[in-house]
Amino acid sequence: MDNVQLLLGLSIALFAIGLLGVIVRRNLLVMLMCMELMLNGVNLSLVTFAHQMGEAVGAVLVFLIFVVATAEIAVAIPIVLLLVERKHSLDLAAYTDLKG
Repeated sequence: MDNVQLLLGLSIALFAIGLLGVIVRRNLLVMLMCMELMLNGVNLSLVTFAHQMGEAVGAVLVFLIFVVATAEIAVAIPIVLLLVERKHSLDLAAYTDLKG
C-alpha cells in the first residue's frame, strides 16, 4: 500500500469521525470541533490529490479553506458564548426557541 492510499484512508477516517461526532454529540463546542475535523479530512485529501497530480492548485485551495474556516470560527465562538450566557447550557436542545 502506498502513501497516497494511506493518506486518503486517513482523510476518510477523519471525515467519518467528525461526521459521527456531529451526529451523535449535542454539545455546541464539540460539534464545532467535529466540523473542523471534517474540514481537515477534506483538506488532507485535497493536498494528497494535489501532490499526486503535481500541481499547486490543491494547496492554494487548502489555504483558502483555512482562511474561511478561521473566519467561521472567529464568528461562531462568540455567538456560542453569547448563547451560553443566555441559556447557561451548551446542549443543542436548549436552543429550540431560536427556530424561525
